[in-house]
Amino acid sequence: MDDIWQGLVMAAKLAVSLDGELVEITIRSLQVTITATLIAALIGLPLGAWLAVSRFPARRYIIALLNALMGLPPVVVGLIVYILLSRAGPFGVLGLLFTPTAMVIAQVIIITPLIASIAHQAMRELWADYRDLLISLNATRMQRIATLVWDGRRTLLTAKLAGFGRGIGEVGAIMIVGGNIDNATRVLTTAIALETGKGDFALALALGFILIGLAVAVNLGIHMLSRTEQGSLW
Repeated sequence: MDDIWQGLVMAAKLAVSLDGELVEITIRSLQVTITATLIAALIGLPLGAWLAVSRFPARRYIIALLNALMGLPPVVVGLIVYILLSRAGPFGVLGLLFTPTAMVIAQVIIITPLIASIAHQAMRELWADYRDLLISLNATRMQRIATLVWDGRRTLLTAKLAGFGRGIGEVGAIMIVGGNIDNATRVLTTAIALETGKGDFALALALGFILIGLAVAVNLGIHMLSRTEQGSLW
């Protein structure tokens, strides 16, 4: 209990003092995760809508694969990305290993199946309501997908927030591909792992509380900006 209390006190002090190193780590955490979430959303949302409106023999297998990839072990993703980006790998010439870009790539691979799967569930229900109308209007498949994504944008917000939540708390993959380098690739989760390994549990807890507060603040901010908290939309 003492460590938890000390962590709370230290978290408050760090937040109030706007510690330079903490601000840098926090900004980097947001940059990596928000970038990865946006890229994953650009891939996952249309994919989920496409699976909702399309019918083909392998559809069920793709959906099952997406659901399985939702539980993809992050350390395995980190290892695969590490091999691909290492000097001996096919993309080693790009020099992306141990950079924020490598961390974004790993997070995109982890987040995309989650967003696509949730989007598919939401779009499947919406498609049941829109199907007859869109078919009667002779809408193309791309028009159907665009309509579902636009009209279901508030529902799809849940998918994007779920992706952000998983990304902001990720440590295994980004530790492997980022290297937890000070002033370069260190983020909140890897800083927590570092301080825990050093035995500084109070500081690790303080960083953990800040991470939780950051995730809650981002979620609330997005809800407020999208006005999903008004009326019956919350």
